[in-house]
Amino acid sequence: MHSIASSPSETKLLRCNTVSVGFQQRQHKRHTLLLALGALVLMASITSLSFGPAGWDLKLAVAWLAPDAWPQFSPLQLNIVTDIRLPRLCLALLIGAVLAQTGAATQALCRNPLADPSVIGISSGAAVVAVALIAFAPNFNFNAEALLPYGAFCGALLVTMLVYRFAQSGAGIQVTALILIGVAINALSFALIGLFSFYADDSSLRLINYWTMGSLAGATWSTLFSALPLFLICIVGLWLKRKEMSLLLLGETEAEYAGINISRLKNQIVLFVAIGVGAAVALTGLIGFIGLVVPHLARILVGTNMRAMMPVSLLLGALVILASDWVARVIVLPAELPIGIVTALLGAPLFIWLLHRQLRSAMR
Repeated sequence: MHSIASSPSETKLLRCNTVSVGFQQRQHKRHTLLLALGALVLMASITSLSFGPAGWDLKLAVAWLAPDAWPQFSPLQLNIVTDIRLPRLCLALLIGAVLAQTGAATQALCRNPLADPSVIGISSGAAVVAVALIAFAPNFNFNAEALLPYGAFCGALLVTMLVYRFAQSGAGIQVTALILIGVAINALSFALIGLFSFYADDSSLRLINYWTMGSLAGATWSTLFSALPLFLICIVGLWLKRKEMSLLLLGETEAEYAGINISRLKNQIVLFVAIGVGAAVALTGLIGFIGLVVPHLARILVGTNMRAMMPVSLLLGALVILASDWVARVIVLPAELPIGIVTALLGAPLFIWLLHRQLRSAMR
């Protein structure tokens, strides 16, 4: 028998077809995953609208989506959904998306899966300025609520630049330096928060104590709209940079060969991360580990390509925040647990596991 040898052109065509089929399969998997996550976010959103201190009212939440059914309910019931539950839902969706995207962007910037804004001190840096505004607003007679997002942005921007500057070495971002700098900044930030709290009056002190644990309970349309421009700048800005961040993950040399201006890209990432984290901290306080947990889950689902990871992270972040908020509202009824406690209980064990795994791989 004689074997039939394929020509080089046929072999090349076969390889191209194989690559094309594999790409289409991955695209189909990603689209299916995005649809599934979108459906879960929608279900979680309806659940969030349905639940309050008085218990479940799924009929009210569904009817609110259909104005023809509004006459069945009193104005008070409709106002509860419109003015209390809906702003909280919108804030949860935005906070989840922003924290997840800033976490993914920070990890791409540092090329390290442990680089979460809450772990390396960016969130606490934003919190210092926000707490100072809350504590001293009565003394200086200015509107702290309107200034919070922008003051927290300044704190986040300063800390982001410091962390990136001091953790950098000739071999890139060092894991040990990153963690130690984060520990130092967090310690200094909480010392300053304690100092500002000492000088705050009773009403400001209660607000600071609850705010530092993280909560969505204070969501209103006015606070949401005041920070909405910052949220949109962060989300859209990082979304447009996802392709360049994918190249950055391959290494700075490879990214430069692809025509990327590394210095400008890093500055843009730092700016967008600071804007997003500052606005998030100003509105909800310290909600930790979302930027660590969600990008890690997204990488498990779709790999490290930022073009695939960013949309998955966005939806996953919204879903995790909605689920955490639901747990915080249910677990100690009729009271409400700060959501920062729930996310810390979820994220801290994963952070320890990731750190242990990375240090073990570095020792090999």
